[in-house]
Amino acid sequence: MAATFPALLADLLRADPGRPLVTFYDDATGERVELSVATYANWVAKTSSLFVEEFDLERGDTVLVDLPTHWLAPVFVGAAWNAGLVVSFDAEQPADLTVCGPDGLERYADSGTVLASALLPLGVRFRDPLPEGVHDFGAEVWSQPDSFIPWDPPTPDDPALAGRTQQDVLTPAGDEVPDYVAGGRLLTTANPASPRGLAGLLAPLVSGGSGIWIRNADPDRIERRVADERATARWVV
Repeated sequence: MAATFPALLADLLRADPGRPLVTFYDDATGERVELSVATYANWVAKTSSLFVEEFDLERGDTVLVDLPTHWLAPVFVGAAWNAGLVVSFDAEQPADLTVCGPDGLERYADSGTVLASALLPLGVRFRDPLPEGVHDFGAEVWSQPDSFIPWDPPTPDDPALAGRTQQDVLTPAGDEVPDYVAGGRLLTTANPASPRGLAGLLAPLVSGGSGIWIRNADPDRIERRVADERATARWVV
């Protein structure tokens, strides 16, 4: 079993790069996004490079990820771990970089280095100018390379979360996600960018499965989503 995120991602790419890994629905807008293993790895590589090359983050630095349920949440979490960074979901704790969506602009505009995503389809840039000093993910990520090789790669003992190492988070607990069986397709409304919902990302990721995330979930559509996506487990919170 892989003991670091870069090793896990390499294993996934070798095994089956074309299979779906991240699927996202927004029932309020009708948006649906699906990332294969290869496409997810490409987004992670570009974002990892953005963290390191543009923001000068170094192994052990902290990235606060404050996003709603969205397909970019697994990308930002994975990119941070890919570069040996520590992920935080606690806005009250200091961070070297803050990643937020449109709803976080007012809160974080004067909070150090901020990278904001418009959370629009295809990860495109904001339509309106951002506050001074806030970086637009959709404008800056596309110039980054499609591959990323860290000059100081993370080790299994490097922190990934407060109190948990890379090896810890990549070791399945087995009971954090109800009814999930390794290798299956998990449909969930739990935000992957949260302490509780992170388990819904990790369980499929480390077991060769895949995740389906729903934002603004319409309860009347859950059963249809389960059938359409051939989900093997559901976790509605």
